[in-house]
Amino acid sequence: MAKDTISIGFEEKIWEAADVLRGNLNASEYEGVVLGLIFLKYISDRFETKYAELQNDQYADPEDKDEYTAENVFFVPKGARWSVISSDAHNATIGVTIDNALRLIEQENPRLKGILPKNYARPELDKRRLGDVVDLFTNIQMHGAGEERDLLGRTYEYCLQKFASLEGKNAGEFYTPSCIVRTIVEVLQPYNGRIYDPCCGSGGMFVQSAKFIRSHQREIKNISIYGQEANPSTWKMAHMNIAIRGLEADLGKSYADTFFDDQHPTLKADFIMANPPFNLDKWGQPSLLEDVRWKYGLPPAGNANFAWIQHMIHHLSPNGKIGLVLANGALSSQTGGEGNIRANIVEADLVEGIVALPNQLFYSTGIPVSLWFLNRNKKQHRKVLFIDARNLGTMVSRKLRELTEEDIKHIADTFRQYEAGTLSDEKGFCATVTIDDIKKQDYILTPGRYVGIAEQEDDGEPFDQKMARLTGELSELFDKGHALEAEIRKQLESIGYKIG
Repeated sequence: MAKDTISIGFEEKIWEAADVLRGNLNASEYEGVVLGLIFLKYISDRFETKYAELQNDQYADPEDKDEYTAENVFFVPKGARWSVISSDAHNATIGVTIDNALRLIEQENPRLKGILPKNYARPELDKRRLGDVVDLFTNIQMHGAGEERDLLGRTYEYCLQKFASLEGKNAGEFYTPSCIVRTIVEVLQPYNGRIYDPCCGSGGMFVQSAKFIRSHQREIKNISIYGQEANPSTWKMAHMNIAIRGLEADLGKSYADTFFDDQHPTLKADFIMANPPFNLDKWGQPSLLEDVRWKYGLPPAGNANFAWIQHMIHHLSPNGKIGLVLANGALSSQTGGEGNIRANIVEADLVEGIVALPNQLFYSTGIPVSLWFLNRNKKQHRKVLFIDARNLGTMVSRKLRELTEEDIKHIADTFRQYEAGTLSDEKGFCATVTIDDIKKQDYILTPGRYVGIAEQEDDGEPFDQKMARLTGELSELFDKGHALEAEIRKQLESIGYKIG
């Protein structure tokens, strides 16, 4: 198989090539086509790499499935190998060939049963264009080596991001911006233990946790992954995303509603990371009035924010930590008993920190959000760290902002100092506040209320001189404004329009 050099921009190249497949498919349909192809090519490359190793081992059988599963490599049967697919690329049957390959792979790998998209033979998918994309993939080795464990990981994540931008408001169902996920992971530092996400989307929290562990030269085998997802297509997407990272996870027996069909009822997790649907209404409260999870109060029927928080607390181990994303309304709302629930959680000394995030971080919503960090075993008892990070981040497009690596490190380092008891308050950015002081504010957790406003540096210019200078500049601007107004009137009158 020919190999292409891995280079910057590879992800964009794959996206642009695959984008020709879209045709009249909507984003959600097209998503499965692209991600399924990338997944198929990746596991084929992983298989071929291992197959070549076994061929050179006189004591090994390259067709023995156990040789592959022992190293967490998916076994690809003969009829599903990329050579079969690439040879059929420019025949009208290419869609059928891909569907058959995916079925064979599912039959040989129980972990993937019912997960892979098998709809490439449908008439609305242009087979000529599909063949062109197969050709492109044929000439690229998608299993890399070195520090970047696999090229597919980058490509898969890039395509998820692109689909999020295409799908707009629906994107939140499967994609949390990676900078937000990385912030949660860097604060929690999930080196070992049970990691759980009760609304896992495409599995981004798990992927970033694995990256964090590997970047710190720790063993990935020291974590166990548990998740749940209600959307069937997103649940399948998560399985693929996790599988290609070489991770094993228990995402439940099926996709299911977390509140009504908890797939992990006895789980006590060491780290819970989640981005639950914001302000979800009609979540089923009337049928769950006596649920054991509502230890701190019955969540209102019209908003599931505090149902999600309490579900996570219920699943937390004695030393467990939580990091989750919530709409800012949860910081201060008093309706439906939310204020009482928040007060009870604060008084239980579970809230470790609150981070107000900048706007425009999400493709799917403009709702301002915050990060909540909860901890059953806080080092700073009866205290809460507040961080106002609304001025952080960099605009990467006209509509989208990202937290930089420096921003993420700044937030994580602030938590480290707070835990160590060495943090000094910084006006406008961070403050350590006692629960007694929070009580005086009716248990409102809005960071801006506690960190205050950053002090402005004195530029040394005396006040009277500054006011004289500024009023002079303002007068000049007024004069220019009047001149421009007169010119606009003159030009409009010249073509027959008079104002006033």
